[in-house]
Amino acid sequence: MHTGPATHGHTQSHHDHDHGHGHGHGHDHGAGWRRVVHPLAELFGVGHFHDAADAVDEALEAADAGRRALWLSLAALLLTAAVQAGVVAFSGSVALLGDTLHNLADALTAVPLLIAFRLARRPANARFTYGYGRAEDLAGLFVIAMITLSSVLAAYEAIDRLLHPQPVSHLWAVAAAALVGFAGNELVARYRITVGRRIGSAALVADGLHARTDGFTSLAVLLGALGVALGWEQADPIVGLLITVAILAVLRSAARQVGARLMDAVDPHLVDQATAAVAAVDGVRSVDELRIRWIGHTLRAEATITVDPHLTLIAAHDVAHHAEDHLLTDVRRLTAATVHASPAGAHT
Repeated sequence: MHTGPATHGHTQSHHDHDHGHGHGHGHDHGAGWRRVVHPLAELFGVGHFHDAADAVDEALEAADAGRRALWLSLAALLLTAAVQAGVVAFSGSVALLGDTLHNLADALTAVPLLIAFRLARRPANARFTYGYGRAEDLAGLFVIAMITLSSVLAAYEAIDRLLHPQPVSHLWAVAAAALVGFAGNELVARYRITVGRRIGSAALVADGLHARTDGFTSLAVLLGALGVALGWEQADPIVGLLITVAILAVLRSAARQVGARLMDAVDPHLVDQATAAVAAVDGVRSVDELRIRWIGHTLRAEATITVDPHLTLIAAHDVAHHAEDHLLTDVRRLTAATVHASPAGAHT
């Protein structure tokens, strides 16, 4: 905190802003603070007393929603794979075996994401000063790897099937199992993608897209079984190759999302929204710079504003503080903000 005149500027962050201001609230949103305030607020049935607290609580609820989506989808995909494995045992369908393995692999992608959501709950420390939210983005890379592996396996199985045709029995059971696989994967995909977009988790969205690729693979098994039933033995592998192309398209979409997140990309509309929130504060002459980045499924912002050079240090501090409040109130999933106030005419 500066002790000189306001012309030296002002910087504040809601994480380290724990001194009194007469505003009736604190800004230390560490794990200990949350463990005390959140249960008490729920116990007495009252709302939280500051929008920054609401932002942190929303982040915690988002993490809970993400874990819930992963556990439910994990159970659904394991059940789907178990049903398909039972049909493989008496039908001898190699295509269905491959689909079963895909579903099992998709189910297992939930494990690194669950670990990432667990790590994200840890408070920041001297080594990881921004916390552990990036673990979620790293888990997204694992999901990308699994989608890639699924496309390679689908292509390999289709080509092998073309070169070495194999008879398939109980086609009706294979078709039914394929429908189960498609339905299970599509339901899981929609659930993961919906929750992922709602909480801002690119990794969970990518995992949902992965589930959708395995649903396409299940459709390949179904179409292949229908083709075999009509006497076209090569139907299964040919459709499998077409589905591989579809999987690669999904892979491209998922890679773009996860890659953009790792590169700190955000929606430009979000930047405009945050800039407008700061510019609306009384005393802010201009917003010179504003940056926003994702850390897991929460946002952090940094802004530089220009204020009247004749303001006292306390007045400049209050302007920056109000700018921070506007950011935390108006921008969803924003849990931390740093605002630097610079006097008009100062050299930057």
